[in-house]
Amino acid sequence: MNLQRYAIYFRFLAAGVVNTLFGLLVYSATILFGAPTWLALIVGMTAGAAFNFVSMGAYVFRDIALKRLPKFALSYGFIYATNLSLLRLLKPWISDPIWGQLVLTPPMAALSYLVLSRMVFNAK
Repeated sequence: MNLQRYAIYFRFLAAGVVNTLFGLLVYSATILFGAPTWLALIVGMTAGAAFNFVSMGAYVFRDIALKRLPKFALSYGFIYATNLSLLRLLKPWISDPIWGQLVLTPPMAALSYLVLSRMVFNAK
């Protein structure tokens, strides 16, 4: 694996930590205010999407072209649907939606990287 690929992974992890903390904070706050899981997930993902587009596009992949925004939005729709489905599957074992989301954070981060790097920012 070349040095450029390692740099992308490192930048993705660094941006991902900040993005994840922000998204989890908004999601958790929305849950604690009494919103259903599906709504809290939408609010958390929507609140972080603009920041994520800038951080992932400019910082991680070095490409912030607005032409990528529709693919980015569609990718987040797919990630949202996958995340919500997995939360529902986990519910019999982890009934608290905040803990469920914490458990899903690593696999969702990996899925996000794969989807964004291949479908949106086309990291080669």
